[in-house]
Amino acid sequence: MNNNFAKSIHLMVPKWIQYQVSHRDETTFYVYPQYLVPFLTFLRDHMSTQYKICIDITAADYPSRTSRFECVYMLLSVEFNSRIRIKTCVDELTPLESATSVYSSAAWFEREVWDMFGIFFHNHPDLRRILTDYGFQGHPLRKDFPLSGYVEVRYDDSEKRVCIESLECTQEFRYFDFESPWEQIEKTTILKE
Repeated sequence: MNNNFAKSIHLMVPKWIQYQVSHRDETTFYVYPQYLVPFLTFLRDHMSTQYKICIDITAADYPSRTSRFECVYMLLSVEFNSRIRIKTCVDELTPLESATSVYSSAAWFEREVWDMFGIFFHNHPDLRRILTDYGFQGHPLRKDFPLSGYVEVRYDDSEKRVCIESLECTQEFRYFDFESPWEQIEKTTILKE
């Protein structure tokens, strides 16, 4: 996306946008949560943007921040062959307005974000778990979610049902070093000819 184009969008709706970041021909707008749906509607309907397709909605968890969740919307304009990223930050208790009134595809994505992160979407038509079981406690993609639980769920062929049993660890906790072997190689300089 052209940097001048991003600046012109910022000038059209300055109260809705916190700031914008452009890097490697990609533009990201950080929007205030209360103006998210009006901004998405603006991007969909304005003649200069026409972002008619919501490609994905996801989130990231930063527990050290006061607004720990960063909800990310990826949009596509087929007319201009352009993509744009919209981000908004919320805390654990603040709901976001559902984008299903703007993009019908947002319903599935918002259910996934609700299930994995626990971000509540106000006015969502069917907000329920989609990837975990209905009785599941917690939200697995939060950084404070425990890595090992206390129960194991498995299907038992002999009983022809799903069994929930206490988890028994046969091995003590070990420390794994996930350092990349490629970072061990000394950087070499290439001599110019």
